[in-house]
Amino acid sequence: MASSSHRRRPQPDRDFEWRPVRGPLVAVAAVAVVALVVTLAVAFRPGAAAGAAGQGRSVSASQAVPSSSADTATPTSPKPSATSPKPSASGRTTPSASASATPAATPAKRPASGTARASSATTTAPAAGRIRPGASYQGVATSYDVGNGDGACSFGPTSDVMTAAMNTADYETAKACGAYVSVRAASGASITVRITNECPAPCAVGQLDLSRQAFAKLAPLSAGRITITWSLLSPATSDTVSIRYKTGSTQYWCGIQAIGHRNPLARLEVHTNGGWLALTRTGYNYFLSEQGTGCGAEIRLTDIYGEQLTVPALAVRPDVVQRTGVQFARH
Repeated sequence: MASSSHRRRPQPDRDFEWRPVRGPLVAVAAVAVVALVVTLAVAFRPGAAAGAAGQGRSVSASQAVPSSSADTATPTSPKPSATSPKPSASGRTTPSASASATPAATPAKRPASGTARASSATTTAPAAGRIRPGASYQGVATSYDVGNGDGACSFGPTSDVMTAAMNTADYETAKACGAYVSVRAASGASITVRITNECPAPCAVGQLDLSRQAFAKLAPLSAGRITITWSLLSPATSDTVSIRYKTGSTQYWCGIQAIGHRNPLARLEVHTNGGWLALTRTGYNYFLSEQGTGCGAEIRLTDIYGEQLTVPALAVRPDVVQRTGVQFARH
């Protein structure tokens, strides 16, 4: 008989069932078995095995017979594990939802703290420049002849002689115009003056050039120059704010000035189709609309404390003082 290492043909799916036979059938069966063994030995001799190998695939006795479905199935790629990165549309790999290394969503950036403070300051804190409420300033006082009372603030002639010119630094492009200031001398004498003019160099920071009438209330004019301290006031007044359009103003170009405000003015805006537009302040204390935007429209005034007053639309009447009937609160 052939050894178990020899190759043999695959058996059919169903084997024959052998039953025990008695008598003459035993001899017949033995002869049939011998004939079958001889036939198999001839078929599986080395030459026949080589020929079979040349025509098709051979299967060893120890290998399982593959089913037809296994031979014809389309190969599939291995499924990625739950923790494998998933390719994105751009070709980059991104962590899967179940991956433990998945980063949390990045929170939106918050505004810088400095920015937040500046934003709130426009509505809750004073919008003052160099001259701040509650602060005391040191300097010197000199005197000059105010003439008809007019000055760089362009308020026009006045009979009020208790006025002063502010040094250029603290004048701050007319931001000091109209401010009421309490001035105290070393002797203890004090006065209240309104800023109507600018004192250029050699006036130093902190210096006030007082009208001669105002200076004389602190010291003799012969003193020429005295040491002072001064601070901002928010005085009692029965006056209300007035608006004046500059000479030459039209609907195509205009300059706007506020007069008689209790507290220093921080901003002047005009109403446009796009909202409120802040106008640029000049050193002669007019706010200009170079293209005529907002000329003749509503006006909004903001003082250094952040209070806002809205003035109804006024006709563009050059060099005419128009009263508004509104005034800033006292502080």
